[in-house]
Amino acid sequence: MNTPLLVSICISTYKRPEKLATLLMSLNSLTFDELDPPNIEIIVVDNDGYGSAAAVCENMASYLRWPLKYDIEPVQGVSYARNRSINNASDFSDFIAMIDDDEVPHPAWLERLLIVQNQYCADVVTGPVFPIFEASVPKWIKKGNFFAPKSYQTGQTLETAFTGNVLVRTRELKKLDRVFDERFAIKGAEDTHLFMRLKADGCKIVWANEAVADEWIPSSRTNLKWILRRGYWGWSSYSLFEKEIYPSLKIQLIRLLKGFALMVSGVVLIIPSLFQERDKLAAALLNISRGFGTVSGLLGFQGDW
Repeated sequence: MNTPLLVSICISTYKRPEKLATLLMSLNSLTFDELDPPNIEIIVVDNDGYGSAAAVCENMASYLRWPLKYDIEPVQGVSYARNRSINNASDFSDFIAMIDDDEVPHPAWLERLLIVQNQYCADVVTGPVFPIFEASVPKWIKKGNFFAPKSYQTGQTLETAFTGNVLVRTRELKKLDRVFDERFAIKGAEDTHLFMRLKADGCKIVWANEAVADEWIPSSRTNLKWILRRGYWGWSSYSLFEKEIYPSLKIQLIRLLKGFALMVSGVVLIIPSLFQERDKLAAALLNISRGFGTVSGLLGFQGDW
């Protein structure tokens, strides 16, 4: 009889106890209809030195189907919290699954990640995260799909992944001296940097389109300023990391041309967008923001969001 897999579900949290409770309840509802249920451990690392998540974890522990480990990372920054969560994973862990504290996985989330991992012999499996808006949002935001996740065919190989919905072979993380780079502890995108490094080291990253999670989107994000800042930050981060991980002039030149192409396409689209609905203007401005971000990253600057 085969020993069940051990999956460590790692969660980093900061001052969102209500959403953390919702996440833990959803993890308790995970289903395994096609696979034998794995052994699971849930690891919560609180990046609030005052332990604002302690009460939630203590109250939930007796209701959960699986053991919960709670720890505090007093050093402020997401990289430090994520690294502590990885360090708390059992020495016998086969896979580490990561999900954000403001997300809710669908019942089959983990099973689909495991199925795709086995089917494609992947080192990293990631899937889509769909938005749940906490308040009513302008029509142009929904029409423009500014919060919609990317979509690929299941099994497609990718260049990177994100911690909001991912499964990783534990051994690939445990062999690293530094999993999440502390240089990006405050500005973020430390997950993009990690998975780009793993890809460069030969790890296979694949997409699982049926491994779905949802993310709560607060009203503070549903505006043009936030969308443009996020676009600048994301593209500046990627080109900054790519330059570091793949120090090739050819690759940097291609990235530079892509950045200029984004800016030019945005400028070209601005005039006709003035006579269309607002989502068209926002899309044109977003292209420009992403283009500037791309060039900024090549010059060594990472944006904020």
